Amino acid sequence: MDRVYRCCAGLDVHKETVVACVRVNGRDQIEKFGTSSRELLRLGDWLVEQGTQIAAMESTGVYWKPVWNLLEGRLQLMLINAQHIKQVPGRKTDVKDCQWIAQLLEHGLLKASFVPPRPQRDLRDLTRQRTQLMGERTRVVNRLQKVLEDANIKLASVASDITGRSGQAILNALVEGKLSPEQMAELAHRKMEAKKPLLREALLGRVTDHHRFMLRQLLIQLDHVDHLVASFDQRIEEVMSPLEQEAVRRLDEIPGFDIRTGQVVIAEVGTNMSQFPSAQHLASWAGLCPGNNESAGKRKSGRIRKANRWLKASLAQAAWGAGRTRRSYFSAQHRRLTTRRGIKRANIAVAHSLLIVAHNLLSQPAPYTDLGPNYFEQQRDPQRQADQLIRRLERLGYKVEVQRPAA
Repeated sequence: MDRVYRCCAGLDVHKETVVACVRVNGRDQIEKFGTSSRELLRLGDWLVEQGTQIAAMESTGVYWKPVWNLLEGRLQLMLINAQHIKQVPGRKTDVKDCQWIAQLLEHGLLKASFVPPRPQRDLRDLTRQRTQLMGERTRVVNRLQKVLEDANIKLASVASDITGRSGQAILNALVEGKLSPEQMAELAHRKMEAKKPLLREALLGRVTDHHRFMLRQLLIQLDHVDHLVASFDQRIEEVMSPLEQEAVRRLDEIPGFDIRTGQVVIAEVGTNMSQFPSAQHLASWAGLCPGNNESAGKRKSGRIRKANRWLKASLAQAAWGAGRTRRSYFSAQHRRLTTRRGIKRANIAVAHSLLIVAHNLLSQPAPYTDLGPNYFEQQRDPQRQADQLIRRLERLGYKVEVQRPAA
């Protein structure tokens, strides 16, 4: 097999050690280093002294990040999916792992994972941490609801959001314990005005000092999380370049997208679409394409793979909104697929379409144009569509006779 690199290196990265193998013309030189900054700098010096052209390492949790950060710029690096280079069973040691990586790299058998530039990696950290905080906020709201149910306060049965303006005012009044249910119902604002009779019934409960203490602490925690989320929102706006901010505004035109979804897409994918050969490659990288598992002519499973869970979760959430946007292409697609494939598969299909549209918007200067709710009916064969409608009527018990109008 031809050698692609004359001198390359394989790094087996762990929490406290890095085992490095430099392969020069088929011969291995192996050294072991620590993971402190001094040791990693020594690793870089050793690789450069050996004349290393390129080094590859597995994506092992977060342990590869400091190695990448300190070696980046000194030599060419490749980050490899660990599932793609599994060693032969029974031959797994740290030394053999780094040798195996170096051998595969030498012959050009490794496929590099996408590692964005440092500013985009920083933006990723911010958007991912904000997503985690939003999940924590949801958990705090659920705990609030649990305490209210224990006190037999049915606020969530009347208010769609118990942490909205009206909900916050009522919760604060419950903590103080000075107002009657009738008086607390008067704290409702705007759309909640019409629900005041229902609120009076929902606020009749048995609120003890224990419940008030729990509610007070949870509200303090909720305020703290909201403050952190606001801080991250501000920081994300500060670190985004004008090009990225403009890309977010363009993505916001897509049904189901909002500013936060656009920021997540830019943080995970970037604005340079040339790194993905096509929109289909991007969808495959994001894990939004049907999987391939076929043997002997039988398709066993089309389950999607894990891939980028941050991007996938954000697009799946956007797909729920896009599928409910009236008179749009995505609502028609969601409704059409739900009847045949189920609501979950339909949602993933819409998320796939949203990512394709996002790729096109980031690749071309053209504005977003919706294809409309009648797109599928206009593009399909009229005779095929008529046959399908006839079969549906026949399944309902009707006898159908079709006559074409005279020309």
